[in-house]
Amino acid sequence: MRTEISSLTSLDSAYTGSSYSPSTLDSAIDRAKAQLIRRQSQEGYWVFELEADCTIPSEYILMMHYMDEIDGALQAKIANFLRTQQSTDGSYPLYKGGAGDISCTIKVYYAMKMAGDSIQAVHMVKARDWILAQGGGARANVFTRIMLAMFEQIPWRGVPFMPVEIMLLPKWFPFHLDKVSYWSRTVMVPLFILCTYKVKARNPLKIGVAELFVTPPDKERNYFSHVKTPLGKAILVVERMGRLMEPLIPGFVRRKATAKARDWFMERLNGYDGLGAIFTAMVNAYEAMDYLGIPPDNEQRRIARAAIDRLLVINEDMAYCQPCVSPIWDTGLVALVLQEVDRHERDPHTRQALKSALSWLAGKQLKDEPGDWRIRRPNLPGGGWAFQFGNSYYPDVDDTAVVALALIQADDQAFAENIDRAGIWIAGMQSSNGGYGAFDADNTHYYLNHIPFADHGALLDPPTVDVSGRCIMFLGKLVNQHPEYRAVIDNCIDYLRNEQETDGCWFGRWGTNYIYGTWSVLIGFESAGVAKQDPSIRKAVVWLKSKQRGDGGWGEGNYSYHNDKIRGEFDVSTAFQTALALLALLSAGELGCPEVEAGVNYLLKSQQADGFWKDESFNAPGFPKVFYLKYHGYDKFFPLWALGRYRNELWVSA
Repeated sequence: MRTEISSLTSLDSAYTGSSYSPSTLDSAIDRAKAQLIRRQSQEGYWVFELEADCTIPSEYILMMHYMDEIDGALQAKIANFLRTQQSTDGSYPLYKGGAGDISCTIKVYYAMKMAGDSIQAVHMVKARDWILAQGGGARANVFTRIMLAMFEQIPWRGVPFMPVEIMLLPKWFPFHLDKVSYWSRTVMVPLFILCTYKVKARNPLKIGVAELFVTPPDKERNYFSHVKTPLGKAILVVERMGRLMEPLIPGFVRRKATAKARDWFMERLNGYDGLGAIFTAMVNAYEAMDYLGIPPDNEQRRIARAAIDRLLVINEDMAYCQPCVSPIWDTGLVALVLQEVDRHERDPHTRQALKSALSWLAGKQLKDEPGDWRIRRPNLPGGGWAFQFGNSYYPDVDDTAVVALALIQADDQAFAENIDRAGIWIAGMQSSNGGYGAFDADNTHYYLNHIPFADHGALLDPPTVDVSGRCIMFLGKLVNQHPEYRAVIDNCIDYLRNEQETDGCWFGRWGTNYIYGTWSVLIGFESAGVAKQDPSIRKAVVWLKSKQRGDGGWGEGNYSYHNDKIRGEFDVSTAFQTALALLALLSAGELGCPEVEAGVNYLLKSQQADGFWKDESFNAPGFPKVFYLKYHGYDKFFPLWALGRYRNELWVSA
């Protein structure tokens, strides 16, 4: 039977001074938990929508016109969605409430024009005027200019020189595929083919966007004005020399390089989950298959298109396309949430939901599959989990730490092998500085971020504090039985201490932002046994408390990635970041402080009637400054996690 915590008089006394009763807290937890369990799939997983900016749905329309595979009804729904996302100044931002982004706005404008919107329509005029005021189409980023070149809107000299012969470069060469991140590899390899052969979109309606250019594209001479550093300018000179010498490349060399690129991405097509399981790589591969003459009825090509379509979210009147899906990440986090909530309840419905989820997760572990992470760790046995339903070449360090911790906490010998494999894999993926990257180890060739192609500044996968914090969160639970992990943990702790900001917080690479980073480190420190009076923890606590808003909540916007002087600040509180701040403070032993009480009150007051919470803001970067995400599950399960942890802390203290 479930133990009703609210019936315990010893716990009642712990609420003295609070503005809510034990039954209020219990009710809030029960409603959120019931709603969350109702969202579980029959197979045992959870997956919430993962929304990006309007670039992705616009690119879906552009892909349909590139291939001349236009679904008019679907296109109309995507266009409906795009129109609702426009800012008042006519632009399209990278996240809700953000500043307009010229590349995103160009793609949306082009997509809406392809969908039939008149260029005289008010929303089109506003978008066009805004684009021209920013300098016009020539100021777009590299990916947008490549799209414009494929649609014959700018000359190919307006994009970086990326010959397919890059596939033949030796490993010692300054640029090699092995030196960049997984997402860069999967995007770039099919793109080498598209750019080398200067492909032309079918564009059956022959729609162009000449009106978006201040200077006619053929006369424009400043496509690379974004290259500012001496190293970048030097590389640009070498690139231009390479373009001049391209006619001298022997035909047999080009054919060999093309075949190598084709074989590379075809080997990694990843079935119905797609190349890299990310939209941009999947579209590039699909278009490259078309150029290479793979017929539409070919099974691999058909599945490649189906993989793209599985990213669509289609409603009655609107639709958009996700950049990828996050079932293993969502399910691992929800499992941790429900384990926290059920730590003392022993509720049979919760236990059944957890059993189903953990069994599903255990079956998704990648063990002996080939993986590009073995480039740097060739002898390391498999043991990781992906982020998506399937991504066998690219297990995710962060997901692995979260899922493996949930399996440990289940205290079920059936998962012993999964846990052991995960421990060996996580320990083996540590970078030389003690930290952890998301998919790779020692992926730190920072000079590559200066090449003209890398105007997004995200070509690499270096160690980050948030992933590192969760790795020691997991390993800290194993170290008593596996003392060999102590050195791994200690090295990671040293890395995290070195990365702490002067004001006490930590940067959040994969979640917005310093609140997320600080939470990640403090839960890792707690699991690793760092004393709660440790100076770095005390400094972080002071910082967190200083960022609490007047309503008791916390909030942080993505603008803190652009201006770190406003770290931990936002114009509104969010349930997501309030939950993170509470979890961080409780990890640091701050139960009973006024800030925790006020934060709990905020969550109780902001809970909706259906049991969930609702934040409008985007809550994570794909790549800081250039690509942002909204995990639709974060405002549903993180607040429940915080309330569950708070109640359990009261139980222990009562």
